[in-house]
Amino acid sequence: MLKFVDTHTHLYLNHYAQDRTEVIQRAIDAGVTRMILPNIDKQTIDQLYRTVDLFPDNLFPAMGFHANSVKQEYTEDLKFVEKQLEKRKFYAIGEIGIDLYRNKEFKQQQIEVFKIQLNWAKQLQLPVIIHIRESFDLVLDILQQENSPQLRGVVHCFVGTYEDAMKIRQLGDFYIGIGGILTFKNSDLAQHVRKIPMDMILLETDAPFLAPHPYRGKRNESSYIPLIAEKLAQVKGLTLEEIAKITTENALKLFNLP
Repeated sequence: MLKFVDTHTHLYLNHYAQDRTEVIQRAIDAGVTRMILPNIDKQTIDQLYRTVDLFPDNLFPAMGFHANSVKQEYTEDLKFVEKQLEKRKFYAIGEIGIDLYRNKEFKQQQIEVFKIQLNWAKQLQLPVIIHIRESFDLVLDILQQENSPQLRGVVHCFVGTYEDAMKIRQLGDFYIGIGGILTFKNSDLAQHVRKIPMDMILLETDAPFLAPHPYRGKRNESSYIPLIAEKLAQVKGLTLEEIAKITTENALKLFNLP
Protein backbone atom coordinates (compact mmCIF):
# COMPACT_ATOMS: atom_id res chain seq x y z
CA MET A 1 0.00 0.00 0.00
CA LEU A 2 1.18 3.52 -0.80
CA LYS A 3 1.94 5.72 2.22
CA PHE A 4 0.84 9.35 2.50
CA VAL A 5 1.07 12.20 5.02
CA ASP A 6 -1.80 14.60 5.63
CA THR A 7 0.17 17.67 6.68
CA HIS A 8 -2.86 19.68 7.84
CA THR A 9 -6.00 18.22 9.39
CA HIS A 10 -8.23 19.27 12.31
CA LEU A 11 -9.58 15.86 13.32
CA TYR A 12 -10.03 17.04 16.91
CA LEU A 13 -12.90 19.42 16.04
CA ASN A 14 -16.51 18.70 16.97
CA HIS A 15 -17.31 17.80 13.36
CA TYR A 16 -15.96 14.32 14.28
CA ALA A 17 -17.51 14.01 17.75
CA GLN A 18 -19.69 11.04 16.75
CA ASP A 19 -17.15 9.00 14.75
CA ARG A 20 -13.65 10.32 15.37
CA THR A 21 -11.98 6.93 15.86
CA GLU A 22 -13.58 5.52 12.71
CA VAL A 23 -12.52 8.58 10.66
CA ILE A 24 -8.90 8.24 11.80
CA GLN A 25 -8.89 4.49 11.16
CA ARG A 26 -10.29 5.07 7.67
CA ALA A 27 -7.37 7.36 6.93
CA ILE A 28 -4.83 4.83 8.15
CA ASP A 29 -6.53 2.09 6.11
CA ALA A 30 -6.25 4.38 3.04
CA GLY A 31 -2.49 4.65 3.54
CA VAL A 32 -2.55 8.03 5.28
CA THR A 33 -0.47 6.77 8.19
CA ARG A 34 0.75 10.13 9.46
CA MET A 35 -1.37 13.22 10.10
CA ILE A 36 -0.29 16.65 11.39
CA LEU A 37 -2.91 18.30 13.64
CA PRO A 38 -2.40 22.09 13.99
CA ASN A 39 -4.01 23.79 16.97
CA ILE A 40 -6.35 26.79 16.56
CA ASP A 41 -6.49 28.58 19.92
CA LYS A 42 -6.82 28.17 23.70
CA GLN A 43 -10.23 26.52 23.40
CA THR A 44 -9.07 23.68 21.12
CA ILE A 45 -6.02 22.50 23.07
CA ASP A 46 -7.65 19.90 25.33
CA GLN A 47 -9.49 18.22 22.48
CA LEU A 48 -6.32 18.27 20.37
CA TYR A 49 -4.46 16.40 23.12
CA ARG A 50 -7.24 13.85 23.58
CA THR A 51 -7.35 13.16 19.85
CA VAL A 52 -3.58 12.78 19.44
CA ASP A 53 -3.52 10.36 22.37
CA LEU A 54 -6.00 8.07 20.58
CA PHE A 55 -3.44 7.24 17.87
CA PRO A 56 -0.02 8.44 19.09
CA ASP A 57 1.84 6.60 16.31
CA ASN A 58 -0.20 8.31 13.59
CA LEU A 59 -1.21 11.76 14.86
CA PHE A 60 1.34 14.53 15.42
CA PRO A 61 0.36 17.80 17.12
CA ALA A 62 1.34 21.36 16.22
CA MET A 63 0.80 24.25 18.62
CA GLY A 64 -0.24 27.74 17.57
CA PHE A 65 -2.72 30.61 17.83
CA HIS A 66 -4.77 31.06 14.64
CA ALA A 67 -5.16 34.49 13.06
CA ASN A 68 -8.97 34.34 13.21
CA SER A 69 -8.84 33.90 16.99
CA VAL A 70 -6.79 37.07 17.54
CA LYS A 71 -8.84 39.87 19.11
CA GLN A 72 -8.12 43.22 20.80
CA GLU A 73 -6.98 41.52 24.01
CA TYR A 74 -4.89 38.56 22.97
CA THR A 75 -2.00 38.57 25.46
CA GLU A 76 -3.38 36.06 27.99
CA ASP A 77 -4.54 33.60 25.35
CA LEU A 78 -1.18 33.82 23.58
CA LYS A 79 0.66 33.17 26.85
CA PHE A 80 -1.56 30.15 27.50
CA VAL A 81 -0.76 28.75 24.05
CA GLU A 82 2.95 29.39 24.56
CA LYS A 83 2.87 27.56 27.91
CA GLN A 84 1.79 24.39 26.09
CA LEU A 85 5.15 24.23 24.32
CA GLU A 86 6.71 23.14 27.62
CA LYS A 87 4.22 20.32 28.15
CA ARG A 88 4.83 17.84 25.33
CA LYS A 89 6.52 17.31 21.99
CA PHE A 90 5.20 19.32 19.06
CA TYR A 91 6.17 19.00 15.42
CA ALA A 92 5.46 22.57 14.30
CA ILE A 93 4.26 26.00 15.37
CA GLY A 94 0.85 26.36 13.79
CA GLU A 95 -1.60 27.20 12.65
CA ILE A 96 -0.41 30.82 12.51
CA GLY A 97 -0.61 33.64 9.99
CA ILE A 98 -2.72 36.59 8.89
CA ASP A 99 -6.33 36.56 7.67
CA LEU A 100 -7.70 39.81 6.26
CA TYR A 101 -10.83 38.15 4.85
CA ARG A 102 -12.54 37.40 8.18
CA ASN A 103 -10.53 39.48 10.62
CA LYS A 104 -9.53 42.90 9.20
CA GLU A 105 -10.47 44.69 12.41
CA PHE A 106 -7.50 43.30 14.32
CA LYS A 107 -4.86 43.52 11.59
CA GLN A 108 -2.15 45.04 13.79
CA GLN A 109 -2.78 42.51 16.55
CA GLN A 110 -2.54 39.68 13.99
CA ILE A 111 0.80 41.01 12.76
CA GLU A 112 2.15 41.15 16.31
CA VAL A 113 0.94 37.64 17.20
CA PHE A 114 2.34 36.24 13.93
CA LYS A 115 5.79 37.74 14.55
CA ILE A 116 5.86 36.46 18.14
CA GLN A 117 5.06 32.93 17.00
CA LEU A 118 7.65 33.05 14.21
CA ASN A 119 10.19 33.77 16.92
CA TRP A 120 8.97 30.81 18.99
CA ALA A 121 9.61 28.65 15.94
CA LYS A 122 13.15 29.98 15.52
CA GLN A 123 13.96 29.51 19.20
CA LEU A 124 12.58 25.95 19.28
CA GLN A 125 13.82 25.11 15.76
CA LEU A 126 10.36 24.01 14.68
CA PRO A 127 8.73 24.58 11.28
CA VAL A 128 5.78 26.97 10.95
CA ILE A 129 2.37 26.19 9.43
CA ILE A 130 1.18 29.44 7.87
CA HIS A 131 -2.40 30.51 7.12
CA ILE A 132 -2.71 33.24 4.49
CA ARG A 133 -5.98 34.77 3.36
CA GLU A 134 -6.04 38.04 1.42
CA SER A 135 -2.66 38.81 3.00
CA PHE A 136 -0.01 37.21 0.77
CA ASP A 137 2.18 40.29 0.23
CA LEU A 138 1.99 41.28 3.91
CA VAL A 139 2.91 37.78 5.12
CA LEU A 140 5.74 37.57 2.60
CA ASP A 141 7.14 40.92 3.78
CA ILE A 142 7.07 39.73 7.40
CA LEU A 143 8.71 36.41 6.51
CA GLN A 144 11.46 38.27 4.64
CA GLN A 145 12.01 40.56 7.65
CA GLU A 146 12.08 37.63 10.07
CA ASN A 147 13.99 35.26 7.80
CA SER A 148 16.91 33.27 9.18
CA PRO A 149 18.37 29.77 8.69
CA GLN A 150 16.17 28.64 11.61
CA LEU A 151 12.93 29.70 9.91
CA ARG A 152 11.27 27.05 7.72
CA GLY A 153 7.75 25.87 7.13
CA VAL A 154 4.74 25.52 4.86
CA VAL A 155 2.22 27.92 3.40
CA HIS A 156 -0.87 25.84 3.92
CA CYS A 157 -3.88 25.77 1.58
CA PHE A 158 -1.86 27.31 -1.23
CA VAL A 159 -4.06 28.95 -3.89
CA GLY A 160 -1.53 31.31 -5.42
CA THR A 161 0.31 31.44 -8.71
CA TYR A 162 3.56 29.89 -9.87
CA GLU A 163 5.17 33.29 -9.29
CA ASP A 164 3.87 33.32 -5.70
CA ALA A 165 5.35 29.88 -5.12
CA MET A 166 8.73 31.04 -6.40
CA LYS A 167 8.65 33.98 -3.96
CA ILE A 168 8.03 31.47 -1.15
CA ARG A 169 10.89 29.30 -2.42
CA GLN A 170 13.29 32.24 -2.13
CA LEU A 171 12.71 32.24 1.64
CA GLY A 172 14.65 28.98 1.91
CA ASP A 173 13.29 25.72 3.33
CA PHE A 174 9.63 26.50 2.64
CA TYR A 175 6.89 24.35 1.12
CA ILE A 176 3.32 24.78 -0.11
CA GLY A 177 0.36 22.68 1.03
CA ILE A 178 -1.88 21.43 -1.78
CA GLY A 179 -5.38 20.27 -0.86
CA GLY A 180 -8.85 19.67 -2.22
CA ILE A 181 -9.04 22.96 -4.13
CA LEU A 182 -6.75 21.36 -6.75
CA THR A 183 -9.64 19.04 -7.67
CA PHE A 184 -12.28 21.77 -8.01
CA LYS A 185 -13.55 22.14 -11.57
CA ASN A 186 -13.66 25.94 -11.35
CA SER A 187 -10.15 26.31 -9.92
CA ASP A 188 -7.16 27.46 -11.98
CA LEU A 189 -4.72 26.12 -9.37
CA ALA A 190 -3.70 23.17 -11.55
CA GLN A 191 -2.14 25.36 -14.24
CA HIS A 192 0.18 26.91 -11.63
CA VAL A 193 0.93 23.69 -9.73
CA ARG A 194 1.97 22.08 -13.03
CA LYS A 195 5.06 24.33 -13.05
CA ILE A 196 5.89 24.23 -9.32
CA PRO A 197 8.77 21.86 -8.42
CA MET A 198 7.70 18.69 -6.63
CA ASP A 199 10.36 19.18 -3.96
CA MET A 200 8.28 21.98 -2.41
CA ILE A 201 4.83 20.32 -2.48
CA LEU A 202 3.05 18.77 0.51
CA LEU A 203 -0.38 17.11 0.56
CA GLU A 204 -3.07 18.25 3.00
CA THR A 205 -6.83 18.09 3.51
CA ASP A 206 -7.56 20.94 5.98
CA ALA A 207 -10.30 18.59 7.18
CA PRO A 208 -13.14 19.10 7.98
CA PHE A 209 -13.03 21.92 5.41
CA LEU A 210 -12.46 22.00 1.62
CA ALA A 211 -13.27 18.39 0.77
CA PRO A 212 -12.01 17.34 -2.68
CA HIS A 213 -14.21 16.35 -5.60
CA PRO A 214 -16.46 14.30 -5.53
CA TYR A 215 -17.11 15.19 -1.85
CA ARG A 216 -17.00 18.96 -2.29
CA GLY A 217 -19.32 20.71 0.17
CA LYS A 218 -19.35 17.74 2.56
CA ARG A 219 -17.24 17.05 5.64
CA ASN A 220 -13.64 16.45 4.67
CA GLU A 221 -11.53 13.56 5.99
CA SER A 222 -7.86 12.65 5.96
CA SER A 223 -8.76 9.46 4.08
CA TYR A 224 -9.35 11.67 1.01
CA ILE A 225 -5.64 12.46 0.61
CA PRO A 226 -5.28 9.81 -2.16
CA LEU A 227 -7.92 11.70 -4.21
CA ILE A 228 -5.79 14.85 -4.03
CA ALA A 229 -2.69 12.80 -4.82
CA GLU A 230 -4.37 11.29 -7.90
CA LYS A 231 -5.23 14.75 -9.22
CA LEU A 232 -1.69 15.95 -8.53
CA ALA A 233 -0.28 12.95 -10.42
CA GLN A 234 -2.49 13.81 -13.39
CA VAL A 235 -1.45 17.48 -13.30
CA LYS A 236 2.27 16.72 -12.99
CA GLY A 237 2.35 13.77 -15.40
CA LEU A 238 3.70 11.46 -12.69
CA THR A 239 2.58 8.15 -11.26
CA LEU A 240 0.64 7.96 -8.00
CA GLU A 241 3.60 6.04 -6.57
CA GLU A 242 5.93 8.94 -7.39
CA ILE A 243 3.55 11.46 -5.82
CA ALA A 244 3.27 9.37 -2.65
CA LYS A 245 7.03 8.93 -2.37
CA ILE A 246 8.03 12.55 -3.01
CA THR A 247 5.34 14.24 -0.90
CA THR A 248 5.92 11.83 1.99
CA GLU A 249 9.68 12.45 1.87
CA ASN A 250 9.02 16.21 1.84
CA ALA A 251 6.75 15.95 4.90
CA LEU A 252 9.12 13.71 6.86
CA LYS A 253 11.96 16.16 6.18
CA LEU A 254 10.07 19.33 7.13
CA PHE A 255 8.33 18.02 10.25
CA ASN A 256 11.06 15.58 11.31
CA LEU A 257 8.45 12.84 11.61
CA PRO A 258 9.35 9.32 12.79
